Amino acid sequence: MKGLLQWFEEYFVPFAAKVGSQKHLVAIRDGFIAIMPLIIAGSFAVLINVFPVDAWTKFLDTTVGGYIRSTNGNIWTGSFMIMSYLVAFTIPYSFAKNKGSNELATGLLGLATFIILMPGMEEGWGLPNAWAGTNSLFVSIFNGLFVAELFTRLFGNDKLVIKLPDGVPPAVAKSFAALLPSLITIVAVSVIKVIWVEAFEISNIMEFVMNTIQKPLIGMANTLPAAITVAFFNHFLWFFGLHGSNILEPLMQSLYLPALEANAAGTGQFIVTKPFFDAFVYMGGSGTTIALLAAIFVASKRRKDLRDIAKLGIAPGIFNINEPVIFGLPIVLSPVFFIPFIIAPVVLTIIAFTATAIGFVPLTTVMVPWTTPPVLGGYLATGGSFTGGALALFNLAVAFIIYLPFVLIAEKLDGVEV
Repeated sequence: MKGLLQWFEEYFVPFAAKVGSQKHLVAIRDGFIAIMPLIIAGSFAVLINVFPVDAWTKFLDTTVGGYIRSTNGNIWTGSFMIMSYLVAFTIPYSFAKNKGSNELATGLLGLATFIILMPGMEEGWGLPNAWAGTNSLFVSIFNGLFVAELFTRLFGNDKLVIKLPDGVPPAVAKSFAALLPSLITIVAVSVIKVIWVEAFEISNIMEFVMNTIQKPLIGMANTLPAAITVAFFNHFLWFFGLHGSNILEPLMQSLYLPALEANAAGTGQFIVTKPFFDAFVYMGGSGTTIALLAAIFVASKRRKDLRDIAKLGIAPGIFNINEPVIFGLPIVLSPVFFIPFIIAPVVLTIIAFTATAIGFVPLTTVMVPWTTPPVLGGYLATGGSFTGGALALFNLAVAFIIYLPFVLIAEKLDGVEV
C-alpha cells in the first residue's frame, strides 16, 4: 500500500495538478462560476412557478399570482435562456484575465463572434433566442476558447499595436492597441462560418455540434458508470490533497448543466445533473464527511484529537464546507479513512441513481447553492419533493454506517496517525 501511494504521489498527483491548472479548463471553470448566481436565481424562479402544491398552483392562476409567474419567467429569460450568450463572454474574459491580457476586449470578442455563428443572422435583425440557451453551449465554449487563444496571442504582438501620442488617454490607447488583433480575430471567425455554410453546406452550426457532439456526450455522462466514475475521481483526487471538485468542474458544468436545464424545461429525463451530486452525494462536502463527523461523535471515546476536529468541522460541515476535516483530521493520505472516503460517495451515487431511475424521487430540476444544508438540498433540488429530502437523509444514514467501523479502527490506533 505504501509503495502504491508513493507511485501515485510521484506520477499521478503531478499529472492531475497539471490538468487542474490547465489554462483552458480553468477558463471554462471560472466562466461558469461567474454566471452561477444567475443560474441559481433562474432555478429558484422555475421552482416557484412549478412548486408542486395545488393551493400554490391555483394561486398562480389568479391575477396577483400571474404577476409572480411572469416575474419568474423574466428571471428565467435572463439566466437559463441566454446561458450560451453569458458564457460566450465570461469564458474568454476569464481566459484573458488569467493570462494578464485585455480581458474586456477578449470577452466582447467572444460574445460578438458567437453571435456571428448564430444561424439566421444574415436574414435580418434580432438575436435568435432558439439557440441562446444550453443547446448551443458547446459552440459557445469552443468558440470562446478559440477567440481567447487567438486574440491574446495577437494582442501580445508589438507589430500589431497602433501607437498613439503620449497625450492620448490610457483607455483610448488601450482600445487602439486591441484594434488590429480584434479585427483579425473577428475576420477569422467570419471566414470559418462562411466555410461551414458554403463548403460543407452546414447552415446551422449550433444544431450540427449539438447533434454530433453535445447530445452524445451528455447521454454518455448520464449513465450509472459515468456517475460512479465522477464520484470516484473527485474523491480520489481529494485524497492526495487536490481539489477534485474544482478539477472536474469544467466537465460538471459543460455536461450536466444542459441536462439540468432540460429537466427544468420538461424536455429531458436526465438522472445525473450537478445538483444530483450536491444534493445526494456531496453532503457536508466531498466524501459526505458530515456522516463521518456524526460517527466520530457517536463512537470516538478516547481520541480527543478526532473529537476536537469534529467539533471544529460540524458548523461549516452543515453548509458543505469540509476543508477543516479533509486537511485537519486528516483524510488526505490517511490509510484508515481513504477507504470509506472513496466507497461512501460511490455507494450513495448508486443508491441515488437507482432511486431516481425507479421513480422513487423526481428528477433534479433546481440548481441549489452548494452551501445548502443536507436534506434541505435534496428537497429543493427535486422541485420541493419530500422524497428528495428522504433520499438525502437515507444516504446520510448509509454513509454513517460506512464510516462507523473505520472510526472504531481509528480508536484502536490511539496515538498513531490515521
